[in-house]
Amino acid sequence: MERSRDWLAQADNDLEWARHSAAGGFHAQACFAAQQAAEKAGKAAVQAQHGEARGHSVLKILRGLPGEPAAGAELLEAAAELDQYYIPTRYPNGFSAGSPFEFFTSTHAQRAIGHAERIIEFCRSRVPRS
Repeated sequence: MERSRDWLAQADNDLEWARHSAAGGFHAQACFAAQQAAEKAGKAAVQAQHGEARGHSVLKILRGLPGEPAAGAELLEAAAELDQYYIPTRYPNGFSAGSPFEFFTSTHAQRAIGHAERIIEFCRSRVPRS
């Protein structure tokens, strides 16, 4: 069953989660939620083309998108940065000492949210409206 609109709706909701987390000072969580939003948007675009994306790498998902337009270098760079937030934002063993929330700042969160916004819009253009 093709559910790209559902994936895209969840991407939008995860982006709101990222914004709320950032506004509340939960910067590591905002970075993770932004990564999740971009991942789900990518999966929506793949599913809209009757494909299937596995895994959590936004970069891999965008590189594997069939058809045109292809994701440009700037979008792929944003995806690579978001992929760096998948594990270290959640687990203390991502760093030699300390907890994840100590390592992520408002700047990281705002940058991640901006990347996710651009990726979601790119993917939205590849998902049929109906």
